[in-house]
Amino acid sequence: MHIVLTRPIHTSEARRLRDAGHQVTELADPGGLPPARIAPHCAGADAVISHLTDTIDAAVLATPGLRVVANVAAGYDNIDLRAAASHDVVVTHTPGVLTEASADLALALMLAVARHVPAGDAAVRSGGAGPWRLLHEPMGTDLSGAVLGIVGMGRIGRAAARRARFGFGMEVLYTSRRPHPEAEEELGATRVPLEALLSRSDIVSLHTALTEETRHLINMDTLALMKPGAILVNTARGGLIKEQDLAHALIEGTLAGAGLDVFENEPEVHPALLACGSRTVLTPHIASATAKTRLAMAALAVDNVLAVLAGRPALHPVT
Repeated sequence: MHIVLTRPIHTSEARRLRDAGHQVTELADPGGLPPARIAPHCAGADAVISHLTDTIDAAVLATPGLRVVANVAAGYDNIDLRAAASHDVVVTHTPGVLTEASADLALALMLAVARHVPAGDAAVRSGGAGPWRLLHEPMGTDLSGAVLGIVGMGRIGRAAARRARFGFGMEVLYTSRRPHPEAEEELGATRVPLEALLSRSDIVSLHTALTEETRHLINMDTLALMKPGAILVNTARGGLIKEQDLAHALIEGTLAGAGLDVFENEPEVHPALLACGSRTVLTPHIASATAKTRLAMAALAVDNVLAVLAGRPALHPVT
């Protein structure tokens, strides 16, 4: 059968597809193609392995004979699920394998923002390493004993909360569509409404899915509820934040800083966020970017494709 890779995956995983007897077409542009150019390349495909920055729209999903789209990501907001269902296309994702790496980066961003790590690095490189001063500016913020608000207590949210609770002794609040009694018992976490979480947390970390209900969840109104001097971290989806509003809060000094690994219009970053200088720590969607994790993601996507094409149930179906 014919499998289209919207961009390169690990050589070992592409080989597994070919070793199973399938024809593999790997699109040449490692940066990805715009939506209007993906569909023509998928003509005649039985399967597509896509990435979170690929828009898999109705035109792609209407490809005659297409059976499965395997997204190399835990999320799947880049895929038109209604169109997939109407064309009987199975959509799969790669949950679980990126949990620990993503939680690690959330904590790294918290520390980088709270302790001004990038600014300190820049100061040393520009000759500003000393002398030591008791009244050093800018002063950092303690994570130990602080209150962490987790928005979305799924796998990654819980893993981040676990690191914060047992690594830094942080109090954990969370908001979620349903209670998580296991997390409450393990972490001493308290479920509260979003408004209470924002007003009580020293650090707010976003781990919820991007849906029509959560798009721009963080906006001028919700930012106004946050504690003065609080820190916002986002390793989930860029669209959760109205970026112009966040930039305004940072420039006005309402928030101490923000650590962002995701952006609404990736790979573009809102100019207002770039103008916030050292109040922001920005990374290029690397929460899952460890060698072990990215290989596991590719392997799981390939497992999903091989299963569906062999007539077996997908390992991790979305639809």
